[in-house]
Amino acid sequence: MGSSNRPDSVRVPEVNGQTQVLAVFGYPVEHSLSPTIHNASIAFLGLNYIYIPFSVKPDHLDSAIRIINPLGIRGINLTVPHKERAIACLDWISPEAKAVGAVNTIHPVDGELRGYNTDGEGFLRSLKDTGLSLKGSRVLVLGAGGASRSVVYRLVKEGARVTIANRTVERAEELALRISRILDSDKIDCVRFQDVGKITELMEAAELVVNTTTLGMHPDMDSMPPIPPESFHSGMLAYDLIYNPYETRFLRCAGEAGAKTMNGLEMLIQQGAAAFQIWTQREPSVEAMREAAKRKMSVP
Repeated sequence: MGSSNRPDSVRVPEVNGQTQVLAVFGYPVEHSLSPTIHNASIAFLGLNYIYIPFSVKPDHLDSAIRIINPLGIRGINLTVPHKERAIACLDWISPEAKAVGAVNTIHPVDGELRGYNTDGEGFLRSLKDTGLSLKGSRVLVLGAGGASRSVVYRLVKEGARVTIANRTVERAEELALRISRILDSDKIDCVRFQDVGKITELMEAAELVVNTTTLGMHPDMDSMPPIPPESFHSGMLAYDLIYNPYETRFLRCAGEAGAKTMNGLEMLIQQGAAAFQIWTQREPSVEAMREAAKRKMSVP
């Protein structure tokens, strides 16, 4: 028999009475890469921490948040569908979390539950090595759901001119109005996906197009946002927040047109790194997080 079946060949993390617990609350949560990336950084830094996923049904979120302090949990990530509802359960939220109306990170401090949103920071950090200057750039954001909020907020804050495309334009207008008021900006427009002529025009002028919808996500990998594939061009960066599959149909179409492409894995890692820093006051190993995520996904 192979040695891989021997008990002493299995690497088990050291857990003891001083081990500090970090966690993610989501429903479903089985697909989350957060335990993979955070435990990789914990191991790299040699910290006595462990990061655990908890499947928390929406009806149980309030109860789950109430036991964070009694259990001594040091930090929580929130994923779908908890980011908006959790705000009412917290003692304090950061200005950015308040602005976008969503929290993805909870940090207990002296009995107080503090909420942050690191999605926008993760998005911004992920663009660092692309060479794209956001100030004055023309950006088309596809979708006006929860994932779009942090992206639009950070883009406008950095000085980009943003158009939000959505099937229901009223939802896009609601988001645009919220961000415009908070940032005192006139740099957000809206358009319906159904207005193909306008979408084509915006795509041709865009330096960055960001898919914030779930169209193309596993298992529905044949779908993509309703934009003309021929409108991609070599002068743009096409960014899909989806990371499973690693290359969506949206990114394939963009790549075939000569556009630069990026999926959502780097944003996931960078927003996780920002949360890790809040919890531990330590600089995480982004490289260890990135390598662990790629191994888990079996990508080069």
